[in-house]
Amino acid sequence: MKFTYPAIIRPAEDGVWRAILPDLACCEAEGDSVEEAVERANEALYDWIYLELTEDEGELPPISDPRDLELQEGDQVRNICVNIRLTDGWDE
Repeated sequence: MKFTYPAIIRPAEDGVWRAILPDLACCEAEGDSVEEAVERANEALYDWIYLELTEDEGELPPISDPRDLELQEGDQVRNICVNIRLTDGWDE
């Protein structure tokens, strides 16, 4: 399954870039560059969704429209996309 959520990529005062996935509670990442922050946000998104989907009653939150996000000066919005293959119960 393919999942895409928007991330706000924001420069921080300490020189790093923070990626915040506003639709997913406590799902954030950071990197020394925008590209590294996006890469780590991809990993964080994968882990967050995988954990949620493997719980008994896991539910994913609705996806925000990037135009509706509250941005600060210098923010960038990137769509973060992950593919997750759930194989529980499959005989391979």
